[in-house]
Amino acid sequence: MKAKRMLSLLLTAALMLSMMTPAFAAAAQTELPLASQTQMEETNEAVSIRLQATGKLVYGSPFELSVVTRPADAQYIGVVLGGEGIPTCLTAPQVGKVMAGIYQNWDAAAYAELCQKFGLPDKKQYKDYSTGMKMKLCIAVALAHHPKLLLLDEATNGLDPVVRDEVTDLLLDFARDENHSILISSHIVSDLEKLCDTIAFLHKGRLLLCEEKDALREEYALWHGTAAQLAALDVRVYGKRVTPYGAEALVRRDAMPAGAELTPVSIEELFVLMVKGEDVQ
Repeated sequence: MKAKRMLSLLLTAALMLSMMTPAFAAAAQTELPLASQTQMEETNEAVSIRLQATGKLVYGSPFELSVVTRPADAQYIGVVLGGEGIPTCLTAPQVGKVMAGIYQNWDAAAYAELCQKFGLPDKKQYKDYSTGMKMKLCIAVALAHHPKLLLLDEATNGLDPVVRDEVTDLLLDFARDENHSILISSHIVSDLEKLCDTIAFLHKGRLLLCEEKDALREEYALWHGTAAQLAALDVRVYGKRVTPYGAEALVRRDAMPAGAELTPVSIEELFVLMVKGEDVQ
């Protein structure tokens, strides 16, 4: 089975790998206990990403994710650490010169084009950048050495909607290459819905689920009715919302009787209702 090329994590803490700078990230061999409904494996020339059925989830199937790299793979890994990792005294052109000495595949023309596209000033130091500008520069650095694996921690945080849309388009273009992979953590669920094939959800240190995005939409739905009907509902409710105008509940489609009033659930609604369901248990 061919693995999906996009894995996303909605994390309450930064990724373990995001603690490392690009120069050190590939020197680690890291096991990340996460989740997936099916056993999958993905490899490219630089990085191996394997998902195996070994852990236990609150919802969904057991799973484990391992990311295996070698020291030589540093050239092929791009990292965005939530705006961190760039020396604060450098300007964008100076950052490019430093990175050219680190990455053998550094593309100065691509970097200059990205800086221009993002509207980054040539003479302003990194410490004087806004949060959004810092993120743009980090993304430019991550993409300018033609990586095969991107590790992104809140990469679209602080960007205005127009720029965020441009960045997600860049990432989608990147992911279309069969030899490219992206591992992203984000609290902006709309970006995950645009970018990702597989989504994992972590709440208060507990992994609630990890499944393919389309499978989640097919498996879960919103039930609508009155508060009294909700109380009498004889199926597992994963989360609910009751108002003076009625009630809705997150349920599995296959558990509901024929004729039940169900509507599709967005990934954000699914996460919110699951959290509410966890908090009342």
